[in-house]
Amino acid sequence: MINSTVPWYEGAWLGFDTETTGVWVKRDRIATASLIWREGGDNRVHNWIINPGVPMPPQASAVNGLTDDYLAQNGEQPAGALEKIASELASAMSRGIPAVGFNVSFDFQILEAELARNGLPTVQERLGGALAPIIDPLVLDRALDRYRRGKRRLAAVCAVYGLGEDRDFHHAEADVAATLDLLSAMVDRFEELRAMTLTELQQFQRDSHRIWAESFNEFMKQKHGNFHPAPVTWPVP
Repeated sequence: MINSTVPWYEGAWLGFDTETTGVWVKRDRIATASLIWREGGDNRVHNWIINPGVPMPPQASAVNGLTDDYLAQNGEQPAGALEKIASELASAMSRGIPAVGFNVSFDFQILEAELARNGLPTVQERLGGALAPIIDPLVLDRALDRYRRGKRRLAAVCAVYGLGEDRDFHHAEADVAATLDLLSAMVDRFEELRAMTLTELQQFQRDSHRIWAESFNEFMKQKHGNFHPAPVTWPVP
């Protein structure tokens, strides 16, 4: 249940991001994860290196810089790390503290799949209901600046808000910090965000994602015909 004595944008946030062996949530594995508690300008960082137990594909390694040798030598076994990550997320969200991530639907989907694979309760099971509260600046950016041209990757969106200089993207901790900074910048820019309660913001994101996904799927259908459609439900299909 979302309950706060202060506006959501003045309270605590828990940033969340993962680096993985790929983008297929039921097949791929989490290799690193980062959680950053941010409240009152202070950050508390928790990082995990995980031995995924499967090879890191060269194309993924080229993006995230993680190698099989590094993960084997430095990574902990998945079950223990996943339990800590899920426990911290569920504890925060159950108290109305939003989990914040860029395209965080992916991170939650692969985390839930990993937890189930390791015989652990999912975050949704721990919450006893919907995955909420969650805030995704990607969903917000698509809705609030819908007709802006250009890419919507984290680095590109940060650059729009003047946050792109001297940042090392594609590392979980750096991406979480950038995402939290991005959300702060969006709150400053868009009065409509400050006018919403956290509950209203959840519905706004669900509606906004559905509108984007339906438009995207129609565009792709006309252009390519054979494609993997984006799910219209958010944050998980």
